[in-house]
Amino acid sequence: VVSTQSTRSSGINAEYGGLQDGDLFQTADLYECQNMSQVVGTLYACSTIATSKHGYTGMCIGTKLADENVREFDDETLAAGKSVLGGQMGFTGGDSQSGMSMGKTRKVCD
Repeated sequence: VVSTQSTRSSGINAEYGGLQDGDLFQTADLYECQNMSQVVGTLYACSTIATSKHGYTGMCIGTKLADENVREFDDETLAAGKSVLGGQMGFTGGDSQSGMSMGKTRKVCD
């Protein structure tokens, strides 16, 4: 059995453990089943913090925070990248929406 006092103190400890304010739930959410989605979200966030920041390697739920991936490029590589036109810059390779027909046409009657 968990008391409301221990729930409050675990919320304070969770803030120091790395959880954000938006990840925590109110005690009434758990005991009165008011906002169970917030309670479950807190459990997912606790699992994420435990596996990502505190080195827990056991069973977990939720996601893992991404590791930092710092990249160092020299000036020559950066200059070469400026001359490449990526496929995400608006070029569609000649494709267009001309001739597309979606469903029936709308008839306007006077």
